[in-house]
Amino acid sequence: ARQAFDKMPERNVISWNSMIAGYALHGNAEEAFQLIERMQHEAVKPDHVTFMGALSACNHSGLVDEGRHYFSSMNDGHNIVLVGEHYACLVDLLGRAGHFDEAEDTIKNMSFPPTVAVWMALLGACRMHGYAELAKHATECALELEPQNAAVF
Repeated sequence: ARQAFDKMPERNVISWNSMIAGYALHGNAEEAFQLIERMQHEAVKPDHVTFMGALSACNHSGLVDEGRHYFSSMNDGHNIVLVGEHYACLVDLLGRAGHFDEAEDTIKNMSFPPTVAVWMALLGACRMHGYAELAKHATECALELEPQNAAVF
């Protein structure tokens, strides 16, 4: 895929995002980050999907500080509107790393009500670390939004 990408005469945000997402999915965070830098150097503006790739790369590689950086730069430096998936990815990253206070603060400070995906991300991290009380709260919140969602159980 990389050889085909490198041989493309022109690349748009979709082709860049595809490569970034591929690297992220396979835990190659540094490659994903380098592509984001190169993308910007070639005057292609990153979009919300680009940042999902960056956050996913951080998540798959356990890079909490980098995840915080990409998350904050979306709104501050790139004027990208944060959506539920961005928050869910950050909450998942923080929770997996054991930063539950920060994950909860992130949820409390969202500019819109948390989505089921956000609560499920917190729930998954709670299960991983054995945080029963917080898991119960996340479950209740997720079920309140989607009572028929069997994945919550």
